[in-house]
Amino acid sequence: MSTIFVIHENNAWVEPLREAFKELGLDYEEWFLDEGVLDFSSTPPEGVFYNRMSASSHTRGHRYGPEYTAAVLAWLESYDRTVVNDSRALRLEVSKIAQYAALRRYGIRTPRTLAAVGAGNIVAAARKMPAPFITKHNRAGKGLGVHLFHDVASLERYVASPQFEESVDGVTLIQEYIQAPEPCIARAEFIGGEFLYAVRVDTSQGFELCPADVCQIGDLACPVGGETAVTHPRFEVIPDFRSADLDRYRRFMQDHGVGVTGIESIVDARGVRYTYDVNTNTNYNSEAEQKAGLYGMRTLAAYLGRASGQLAARELAAKAV
Repeated sequence: MSTIFVIHENNAWVEPLREAFKELGLDYEEWFLDEGVLDFSSTPPEGVFYNRMSASSHTRGHRYGPEYTAAVLAWLESYDRTVVNDSRALRLEVSKIAQYAALRRYGIRTPRTLAAVGAGNIVAAARKMPAPFITKHNRAGKGLGVHLFHDVASLERYVASPQFEESVDGVTLIQEYIQAPEPCIARAEFIGGEFLYAVRVDTSQGFELCPADVCQIGDLACPVGGETAVTHPRFEVIPDFRSADLDRYRRFMQDHGVGVTGIESIVDARGVRYTYDVNTNTNYNSEAEQKAGLYGMRTLAAYLGRASGQLAARELAAKAV
């Protein structure tokens, strides 16, 4: 039996997990890794380490949280500690290009994407992409840098304007725009490598798609496809979600150190599914879960409780009484 350690940089996103740990009576500690000092010659504590460092940490003033976490994970892994979402998963979290390269190896379709560094190269890359197209940040989260353009001239004006926002890693993606029959995407949630549920996310208000209750959808920079009336809840669990990609996702996760994730995809008018984002610090929407009777954070806490041996020890103690 060992302690659960939660590695993160956002207290608000961890609050539902704290409640789930308390409900199950699990022992845990939090490592808030926005900055610090790592003594690489020291021995890490025994335990199960759950990494939920975010690619969007810089938007909360934690610019080097992922880099510091990478060093900590290297230290933990050198001592063979159990890490859920290990250094391989962190590499995917902070780079969509790395995600697409990995997904492709499993036959998972991703949108055509060009990566550009430098304003001039962003425009040059767009000239190779049929319109309409979108831009997004390579290291993102929260829909950072997602803009729809109907022609290269519009992009060129945007890149030259004060409104242009460069990706924190300097890499801007130019990507084909997948036109869906309805303004929605699907987000498949996995815990412990197993599929839990998929949630339908309405995108008519924009692409800041974080399902956490604390994420507020305000005046978004780019509601891709334009504003339309919302006819569905923002987040809604899809009953009996099926996709041939689910088994591919499982294999992809197993081979890349990903234990917990939300994988986002969109289906075009022909019924072709495109996967475009892997979130290894996934959050859950309580309203959608309550309606479906499925609970991500409770399931996650129980998974970590079993991985740490805490729940097994409790069950044995209960049987002995």
